[in-house]
Amino acid sequence: MSTVALNSRAGKWIMVSAILASAMAFIDATALNVVLPSLQQSLKATGADLFWILNAYLLMLASLILIGGAMGDKLGRRKVFMAGIFIFITGSAACGLSGSVLLLVSCRVIQGIGGALMIPGSLSLISSSINDKERGKAIGTWSAFTTVVTMGGPVLGGALADAGLWRYIFFINVPFGIAALLMLAFKVTEIKDEDNKAGLDFPGAITIALGLALITFGFLRIPAVGLYNIQAVGSLAAGIVFLLVFIRLEMKSNNPMMPLKLFTNATFSGANLLTFFLYAGLGAGMLFLSLNLVQIQGYSQLQSGLTFLPFTVLMITIARFAGSLADKHGPRLFLIVGPATAGLGLLLLSFVKQTTGPAEYWTTFFPGVLVLGLGMSFTVAPLTAAVMASVSDHFSGTASGVNNAMTRISGVFANAIFGALAVLFFSGALQKQIQTMPLSTVQRQQIMQQAINLGNAKVPAIITNAHKQTVENAYHAGFIAAYANIMRISAALGFLGALMALIFIKNKETGPA
Repeated sequence: MSTVALNSRAGKWIMVSAILASAMAFIDATALNVVLPSLQQSLKATGADLFWILNAYLLMLASLILIGGAMGDKLGRRKVFMAGIFIFITGSAACGLSGSVLLLVSCRVIQGIGGALMIPGSLSLISSSINDKERGKAIGTWSAFTTVVTMGGPVLGGALADAGLWRYIFFINVPFGIAALLMLAFKVTEIKDEDNKAGLDFPGAITIALGLALITFGFLRIPAVGLYNIQAVGSLAAGIVFLLVFIRLEMKSNNPMMPLKLFTNATFSGANLLTFFLYAGLGAGMLFLSLNLVQIQGYSQLQSGLTFLPFTVLMITIARFAGSLADKHGPRLFLIVGPATAGLGLLLLSFVKQTTGPAEYWTTFFPGVLVLGLGMSFTVAPLTAAVMASVSDHFSGTASGVNNAMTRISGVFANAIFGALAVLFFSGALQKQIQTMPLSTVQRQQIMQQAINLGNAKVPAIITNAHKQTVENAYHAGFIAAYANIMRISAALGFLGALMALIFIKNKETGPA
């Protein structure tokens, strides 16, 4: 399979089309976090509804992204990439038109199917097309540009949400997707592995989809029905069984969607473990930081989006440079120091209490955002390069699919588990806050029923004017206590990611043939 130089005309078209399509998917996630408060009010969504809106997309992405990578390797990377983009922008337009939570969740499923075909295609196209000496630099460039657009998402999302136009977060994907489709159709040649004659692993796709769906449903039901209810316990148990069946199927299959032999490479295994832990912590941390800024700290949604600008600036200036250094010196040191630094940033953010609003940003949230951004800037490109370099070229689509699946699966588990934990933490803190208040049993019950809405909890109408402000303060204090706990667990996951790099990742290791 012939490769091209990064700065050649063909190389530039591959990079631009891959960046546009990837940015479209990633901007969706970051911008959506910022507009969630507006969306919650507009669609009258509960806290649990918000996590389903996030998870419907992530769940389909995590379930199908492995088979999306394998389809690209077999049927043609450009062809599958383009199919994914088309489905994604169709789902995006439908999301923008949705008038209810149920319809929005359904359309997010369509987006997830498109993303599963699209996201592994971008990295696979780069890895199989750009010559190996420039691969780290190419991935660093991809990381930097996609992150710039991605982190610009909160600013755009905040501006649109404040103007009452949160639906345009979904519509904005359409022109991006059309531009990428035109470039791919006329400027990029087809690339596929001619030696790959295997079929597709549909049993594997079905079992992992069912396993993840049941586990996610189980965790999301815990706040409403309790840990020991049959809905929660039964769903979690059934989900674990399906995941075990998935592993068994992959061991027996002649053409597995997740070839287990890839994991015999220590660097590949370590990089994917690092990805799982770091992105679980990052996803939960960014979500709860966004909710905290708008619902508790009094930021507008635009101001909330602007708080992530230091992160964007660091990614612009460092990610490509870090990719080049990883090419020369190996990724190991970057993948130890980067996640540890990101974990430290999340830990710093956990100590921020109630503030007076954006005027105090520079002395409260800014240091943590800066350290978090620094850590991620030194991690993203070396991590992706380490994954792609640890396997041979004809596994590039599968390897990209596995690593992206780890990112999305971690997001599913983070949203489900941290969503349940946040409600439990919030309820516990709120219970303590209202203990000394002179309230009736009915009033206490109605106050506690609002815990499922987290930062959007409203003072019940039954509360008298004399106690409304006290209850409002209790909601704020309860959410900040829950936020602090979530951020500290997120930080621990970042440190755990660094530990995976220390134990497993080597600078030079040959992947499976």
